[in-house]
Amino acid sequence: MRARSFPHVAFRLSRARTAGFSTSSRVLGYADTLRNLKIGAHTKVLYQGFTGRQATANAKESLEWGTTIVGGVKPGVEGEHLGLPVFPSVRVAKEKSNPDASAIYVPGNQTAQAIEEAIEAEIPLVVAVAEHVPVHDMLRIHSILQTQSKTRLVGANCPGIISAIGKCRIGFQPLTCFAPGRIGVVAKSGTLSYEAVASLTRTGLGQSLCIGMGGDVLAGTNFVDALKIFENDEDTDGIVLIGEIGGTAEMDAAEWIKDYHKRTTNPKPIMALVGGLEAPKGRVMGHAGAWVAPGEPDARAKYDALQKAGVTLVSHPEKFGPGMKTLLGNTGRGSNTSTTPTPAGQRRGFHTVRRTRASGQFAQRRSLHIKQHQAFDMLKEAKIQTQAKEASPEDFHLSVTVDRTSLSPCVTVSSGNKSPKSSLRIPFNYANPEFSSSTAIQSEIVSFLGFETDYQEVVGKYLQELYNIFKDNEAFVLETRASFSPEKKIVVHETRFGFDDAAYKSSGRHEKLHQLRDFAAEVPEEVRAEKSGIVYVKLEGEGSIGTLVNGAGLAMNTVDALILKGGKPANFLDAGGKATSATVKECFSILCEDARVKTIFVNIFGGLTRCDMIAEGIMDAFKDLDMKVPVVVRLRGTNEEKGQKLIAESGLPLHAFDSFEEAAEKVISLTKA
Repeated sequence: MRARSFPHVAFRLSRARTAGFSTSSRVLGYADTLRNLKIGAHTKVLYQGFTGRQATANAKESLEWGTTIVGGVKPGVEGEHLGLPVFPSVRVAKEKSNPDASAIYVPGNQTAQAIEEAIEAEIPLVVAVAEHVPVHDMLRIHSILQTQSKTRLVGANCPGIISAIGKCRIGFQPLTCFAPGRIGVVAKSGTLSYEAVASLTRTGLGQSLCIGMGGDVLAGTNFVDALKIFENDEDTDGIVLIGEIGGTAEMDAAEWIKDYHKRTTNPKPIMALVGGLEAPKGRVMGHAGAWVAPGEPDARAKYDALQKAGVTLVSHPEKFGPGMKTLLGNTGRGSNTSTTPTPAGQRRGFHTVRRTRASGQFAQRRSLHIKQHQAFDMLKEAKIQTQAKEASPEDFHLSVTVDRTSLSPCVTVSSGNKSPKSSLRIPFNYANPEFSSSTAIQSEIVSFLGFETDYQEVVGKYLQELYNIFKDNEAFVLETRASFSPEKKIVVHETRFGFDDAAYKSSGRHEKLHQLRDFAAEVPEEVRAEKSGIVYVKLEGEGSIGTLVNGAGLAMNTVDALILKGGKPANFLDAGGKATSATVKECFSILCEDARVKTIFVNIFGGLTRCDMIAEGIMDAFKDLDMKVPVVVRLRGTNEEKGQKLIAESGLPLHAFDSFEEAAEKVISLTKA
């Protein structure tokens, strides 16, 4: 793949200065904010949206845990909250309390504005946890971030960042999972990261620094950023990396790790998991960024790249603890384990007599794909010719989409019937509306396609019209297959246009466009689930195991792990990180309507979701839905003992486990029986 570099995305840490973050004889840029990720006991935290219900509850927990919070912001208001000062703006907060970090607790439609205010005040670290932040809002934010060297962003749509050894939490991670230790964690998925952290804690290793990269399309901090921190962190002896489908961050990490192993005599052991190995193509799998754009690798390619780089891969996060303990012992770092007792809620709990031992609030849909005739209408309005026809070798593919590495829009081009992997990618500045007039870009595209130079102007005009549609309607991907007419005009034969659902649902923008959604053409169960805040994807084939999981990453991994063991999942189902007993009951109702389902596998890791609440939802479902199929329940995390006890004493035909391996084997055996 060939790529074009632009100044606004060219900032990189050179190997020679990574350890000390030297900035001599060089223009400063966003990469120089990496050091701001190293939070700890010294970090002074500010809250934006401080007096809101969620921020208040979170701040109370963090204060009790030991986080230093210096106050918060409520626009235009001065006063006191939780015994701490309330500032009228981030600028005033900067002047009076000089915070090191800001936790942004405002809705998705206000997040970009809050981030921008923090950037203007030069807050060193900004953590944005909100979901449903419009993609184009974040494209604008990243065009700003890349022009400065003071502020580092984590998120959006992430659990945040937490120092277990420094007792500093900036986010909503479940604190009972964490213990001081020597393992650094970076993850796209929140729930998978909690599973990994809990496994490390149960094994006695604990954690040093945990960075939630988040599941959005545009992440302010990525895997390579975290790896650079962990490489030189004296508190970190081992590294856990958790990825999934979407983007190239895992591939970039694999390249960095290969180089790290070459230049390091005793590298820190690295373990990883990649979710979505069995994800159906063309679907958004819960997370806003869990989809594959043109030219991007799938999960299997990421898995293979990390494995070839020398990373130890696991099939489930509960394997991280034992696996890392072995790797640390092999490298002579095994003595550096946590001396903190296992926190409450992480012990093995109650089980039903049926347990057997092995011998050894809306859904995160985030996409609207319109029909081809609707896309053709948009193109015709832009005076672009259209004519549907079968593909031919003379065709070329030209798309405008989001480049997750450069954190900007990009053009992708491929010719004929070649694989999209053999493509040209050209990132460009979101703030530059005249990029298509660049003769250098036009020449590169025309040369790549093998056409003469007199086609350049036509390509430039086509690019500009596509970009106008992309920006004016807040698209995340505009794919086109086209060819040149004898008159040297571009004729589009096929399209795939996708638009950001968050721009409409959280911000109320583009209502007319989103009214084009054809609910009648969609899977009824998926539409029904969405109304209850559930992300449900009906998998093709003869799937016989209904899955009910909280968290998109964990839901993908559950499907992957069941298939690896010979099971046949019927669906992907993310009940949400804040699932309630009512949500769980609705999930059961949807699963039971699928005639293929012979067993149901409930795999819950309680972070924000409490295991006892999930257990109550399961029991309500049995009472009200006249359940006929056997159910295997795995509960881990917050209040796991209470949840397991409720199930054990319910008298219902449930099979309860705390080990994923045992639970998966049980549900597969029940299905076969």
